[in-house]
Amino acid sequence: MILFRVSNFFRSRTLTLLIFIPFILSAQENISGIIKDKETGEAVVGAVVNIDSTFFYSVSDLKGGFKITGVKGADFPITVTHISYKTEKIAISTRGDIVIMMTPQTYLSEEVNISAIRADNRSAFAYTEINKTEIAKINLGQDLPFLLNLTPSVVVTSDGGNGIGYTGIRIRGSDATRVNVTINGIPVNDAESHQVYWVDLPDLASSVENIQIQRGLGNSTNGTGAFGGSINILSNKLSTEPFANISSSAGSFNTFKNTVMFGSGLFSKVFAMEGRLSKIRSEGYIDRASSNLSSFYLSGGYYGKKNSLRAIILSGKEKTYQAWYGVPQDSLETNRTYNPAGEYYDQQGKIHYYENQTDNYRQSYYQLLYSHEFSKFFSGNFALHYTRGKGYYEEYKADEPLADYNLSTLNIADSTITSMDVIRQLWLSNHFYGFTW
Repeated sequence: MILFRVSNFFRSRTLTLLIFIPFILSAQENISGIIKDKETGEAVVGAVVNIDSTFFYSVSDLKGGFKITGVKGADFPITVTHISYKTEKIAISTRGDIVIMMTPQTYLSEEVNISAIRADNRSAFAYTEINKTEIAKINLGQDLPFLLNLTPSVVVTSDGGNGIGYTGIRIRGSDATRVNVTINGIPVNDAESHQVYWVDLPDLASSVENIQIQRGLGNSTNGTGAFGGSINILSNKLSTEPFANISSSAGSFNTFKNTVMFGSGLFSKVFAMEGRLSKIRSEGYIDRASSNLSSFYLSGGYYGKKNSLRAIILSGKEKTYQAWYGVPQDSLETNRTYNPAGEYYDQQGKIHYYENQTDNYRQSYYQLLYSHEFSKFFSGNFALHYTRGKGYYEEYKADEPLADYNLSTLNIADSTITSMDVIRQLWLSNHFYGFTW
């Protein structure tokens, strides 16, 4: 009796299901169509068509055709994506085939000319990469070495005590003369001293896309030897959308940073440009260790299908009160901010400080980067660069021998003067240029 009832139960349910199958099938629809390039009219292969908030999707075939089956309803919001085209969001009906036109999209990506000096997960040495988002969180006006302070094996120093002005960096104990620094693959280290003077690059971080630090010997093919490590800096990618922003920050020791940035976005489908103006001022932690820094960045580029040409100008100007002598050990306990720079005594033995004991320098970087794709397997990258530096530091020097300045001794009131207090300027002017490929 029980077996009969179970059998009768399933028989009735099966009969009901068979009756309603035509209605279920009639409620399901197919979406089909073709995807084309809006400019050329050619079929777009490999585009993904997805019905929003569902798992229904299709991929366009060699003729650009696609088909999604088994969907319910009449109108659907769909999203069409392809790596070479702008994303399309449209609402379609299930009645008949549809034609979707996609607009080609140009990606202004990282210049490939730095790939030869960048490490990846196949490299046999340690490295750390910091992207633009991470840099923006900590970029409040301090020099670039202080933004890298928390990366492994890095030790930084600051003449002014607050990370603005003259700063230094060591990687694995090696100083800047043994750390290879490049911007877009172009050497930054001074060609004569091999030093990197970050004070000449104020607010560089605002124009940086990402930074890679290689510890120890690495892919330092351009510039000075990397016995301690390498710092590879990549400047901002040009944005496809226009933008403008202003950012400001303030902190201890009367520190202020103001930055203005702008970008044209992509125009005429192949051109784009952007720029930045920055101003940083600080009194410093150490006595009189003031900094007055300004800089600008300007970049413009042409991006074709197989060619790209980009010009970059990066310039910085600094005026800093000298604080590079350090604090004497006997002053650490009683006066940690003591700065002996510019110190002199008057006739009564009273201490004074020369007001213009300053360092004044401007350094400008010019880069022209060209890339050409000969085939899918072979490309060429070429770069011209020129760095111009000019400036001086001024200082008060007490009791200097006149002979050191090619001056004759003075006879005044039967007294022979062979030395005197002087104010002098020591100038530096240099040119550094080259070609990399």
